[in-house]
Amino acid sequence: MQHIDEQKLEADSVYRFHYLADFIGFTPADASAVQSVAIFLGPLIPELVDKTYQRLLAFDVTARHFVPRQSGFEGQVPTDLASLSATHPQIQFRKEHLARYLATLLGRTCDAKLVPYLDMVGKMHTPLAGSKEIDVPLVQMNALMGFLSDMLLDVLMQLPLDEPSKGLAIRAFSKLLWIQNDFITRHYQAAGAKSAI
Repeated sequence: MQHIDEQKLEADSVYRFHYLADFIGFTPADASAVQSVAIFLGPLIPELVDKTYQRLLAFDVTARHFVPRQSGFEGQVPTDLASLSATHPQIQFRKEHLARYLATLLGRTCDAKLVPYLDMVGKMHTPLAGSKEIDVPLVQMNALMGFLSDMLLDVLMQLPLDEPSKGLAIRAFSKLLWIQNDFITRHYQAAGAKSAI
């Protein structure tokens, strides 16, 4: 039986990543499978981003998080939900961030070097990083990750690959997104503990 230091899981994000990867079974072969489909998914990133933002803007509970000024955005912000649209400059700014996120997942080796990025993606949606006005509830992040997962897996199922390669890519992405989801939820626990003090 392997010993896991539970306190270290909370304090050391690389240790946490290795534990998750080991437990879930995210192997170097899975990391290679993710990168192997970049040639197909890379050109689809703009379409995937547009679909994601159509979904986010279809619900007031998710759209409302794009009204306050986004960290790093210097243009004019929307005045309210009614003035928010897929073509608003602040939405375009956020779309660029999502496109970079997807490109990073496809283009970087899925190992300990990716951990700080996965961790920051989780942290930036809480008041612990980015704009203090942006505090996306965990239910909205879970909804977004579920939508992204389904959309990506649907695209992967349609790739012109042999069935074993396709199956490996689908399983690899599923594992990677579960790891990402953990690096999101951990910051909600931290934010909750901080607000309780």
